[in-house]
Amino acid sequence: MSLVRALLREARPKQWVKNLLVFAAPGAAGVLDNGPFAWRALVVFIAFCLASSGTYFWNDILDVEADRNHPRKSKRPIASGAIPLAVARVVGTLLVFAGIGLSFVPRWETGLVVTGYVVLTTSYSVFLKHIAVVDLVVVASGFILRAIAGAVATDVHMSRWFLLTTSFASLFIVTGKRYGELRDLGDSGETRATLEEYSYGFLRIVLSVSCGAALVTYCIWAFDTKEIAGSSGPYYELSIVPMATALLRYTLILEQGHGAAPEEIFAHDRTLQVLGAIWVIVFGLGVYVT
Repeated sequence: MSLVRALLREARPKQWVKNLLVFAAPGAAGVLDNGPFAWRALVVFIAFCLASSGTYFWNDILDVEADRNHPRKSKRPIASGAIPLAVARVVGTLLVFAGIGLSFVPRWETGLVVTGYVVLTTSYSVFLKHIAVVDLVVVASGFILRAIAGAVATDVHMSRWFLLTTSFASLFIVTGKRYGELRDLGDSGETRATLEEYSYGFLRIVLSVSCGAALVTYCIWAFDTKEIAGSSGPYYELSIVPMATALLRYTLILEQGHGAAPEEIFAHDRTLQVLGAIWVIVFGLGVYVT
């Protein structure tokens, strides 16, 4: 039974919240109240949960020695020895192929997106994570591919402004994670080689640029979406308020010394949760109330 619990922990179900991005494009298009569209988005969500969990297994298999030298990561199931490496390899491989196979069910194009995600993530685990700046872009690309997969699976149009917002917001979150890691580990770079190349100043610049760009592109997307939808209500532009507030709130959390584990922040910060709920309600009114 302990092995089962260890396998579940290694799958990192807390990280599955990232996969909710597959609902972003169909949600913005207002088709999630339609059964077939909602079903396709749900299938892709499950596919990403399986595939991403499989890549977590393989990432930890490849990083097992480095993780054992990390004060927090050494407690992970593979690094601690709770899951034998042979078992981890089998389960990780099965999860990856199950996720890819399931992703072909809604549309074959979706399968290509998920396959691309697995290839990109695997390349990151093997060598791309050792290249400064590239590692930020690659991890951010994983978020973008999730959003693209949702749009492709439901065959809805994805605005270029939506894509840019997702891109810059993802870069903001990923850079914040590196910023938090650098603060946690100082200048030693014990487990992540790129930390030796980053400085607080550089990461602050990237945070400022990505945060500002995410806000600007979101504003343009909100007004553009309102014009295309022909909405008479103020909901789209009002959604800018909780979005901007959430970005500023997250920036404050980073400056307070947190951010190394974004999923923990979103899971425990009540202010961010309330802002997220307000945004969903306000934007949802724009989509479904004319």
